[in-house]
Amino acid sequence: MVTHFAMLGAFCTDKKDEAKRMYSCRNFEVHGRRLAVMEWGDSSAVPVIALHGWLDNAATFMQLAPLLSGVRLIAIDMAGHGASGHRPSGSPYYIWDNVADVLAVADQLGVARFSVLGHSMGAGVAMMLAACVPDRVAQLFLIEGLAPLVYEAEKLPSLMAEALNKQRRLGRRTLRPYDSFEQAVEARVNGRWPVSREAAQWLVERGLERCSGGWRWRSDSALLLPSVVRLSEAQVEAFLLAVRAPVELVLGDEGIDPARMQRLLPLLTDARLHVLAGNHHLHLEAGAAAEIATLIINSLRKPCMH
Repeated sequence: MVTHFAMLGAFCTDKKDEAKRMYSCRNFEVHGRRLAVMEWGDSSAVPVIALHGWLDNAATFMQLAPLLSGVRLIAIDMAGHGASGHRPSGSPYYIWDNVADVLAVADQLGVARFSVLGHSMGAGVAMMLAACVPDRVAQLFLIEGLAPLVYEAEKLPSLMAEALNKQRRLGRRTLRPYDSFEQAVEARVNGRWPVSREAAQWLVERGLERCSGGWRWRSDSALLLPSVVRLSEAQVEAFLLAVRAPVELVLGDEGIDPARMQRLLPLLTDARLHVLAGNHHLHLEAGAAAEIATLIINSLRKPCMH
């Protein structure tokens, strides 16, 4: 796999707390498109690659990153999200394609071995990455996610037909832009998985761009389509059995799909479950973020035999 490197020299800050929130903005060229990265911490610190959830972006770690002392946090906008480029028109967004993208960024950074922090969809990518390259991944810190979603085999033909029909309709659909930045923030606050206003502003600032009619999401509208193909539960279980890195799984007591994750967790060689107060985006709340940061820092300090 041939990759090319490009970097933006700009430094980005949250003006409310400049010293605490400072991070660098970098761009990498991977498979002919841009992958954007937010990075906190010293380049000599312990590397942790952070992967966000579906329709979020790297700013989802704004609450958590400043609390991770001694960590070099490398948060990637996955393809089609945030400031990263989109996949080619007509190309589906399969979760496993993100694995190659993450490896390409790690290679360009010269990071041979690293831990991974993943939220929701990003947790599924992290798990698959650890299964594929166990020599590269030291530890996994997963928030509200453990494995990719699956299709039941008998439902696959009808679900594939539905996805193909929606793909055709999307080509004729234009999403209405927001009239104002504040309107977009309000929509994110009251979205499917509600977040605080401060968290919504972080996500919207990175995820929105001006257009002729107001403000629109940078993310690829193709992300709204259902997957034409998904892994089966048996395939997911095979990936989990191949993971060798220690896993810390954090779930919110008001999160989503805890039963499946708790059922799959014993398939991992070395894993622990932590249930904290919060919803699907508990890492964006100050209290839960502090607990998660403590968990990560303490785990990274332990000698790892894997």
